[in-house]
Amino acid sequence: MFDPKPLSKEAVPAALEKARLYRSLNESMEAESICLDILAVEPDHRDARITLFLALTDQLEEDFGVTRARALDLVETLGDDYSRAYYRGILFERSAKARMRRANLGSSSAAHDDFRAAMASFERASELRPRGNDEAILRWNTCARHLNRRQDLQPPSDERDEHMLE
Repeated sequence: MFDPKPLSKEAVPAALEKARLYRSLNESMEAESICLDILAVEPDHRDARITLFLALTDQLEEDFGVTRARALDLVETLGDDYSRAYYRGILFERSAKARMRRANLGSSSAAHDDFRAAMASFERASELRPRGNDEAILRWNTCARHLNRRQDLQPPSDERDEHMLE
């Protein structure tokens, strides 16, 4: 086993920019590694936590269960209610998209449920949002449009049966 070498505090700003660059290049594991290095020297670095969270959600395709759990744990460390609600919504939205791409048995209803959970989180975030910040509304609208366009994304069959009986 190899122990990572420590990052100097002076290098944190440049390292964070590099992590963001790696994310934009679809190199999420590299971005994750850099964020972990930053957090090793500055455990409360908010931007590094958010970039790490986003890098983890970029990896949902590769290791869905473990990555989703790690990302959800990280969301809970974000300081304010708005951020927790907003980034929880991001996690559920990205989970839904990962499930849609997997297209295995039950993935359509699971994607539906994740989109609905994302919408609930974005709804909560929109109630808490700072004035002029409509990011949660934009994300809610995106989820709604996915559900409106994809008729195959349906709730589990027992939930559909209840609606049909009404």
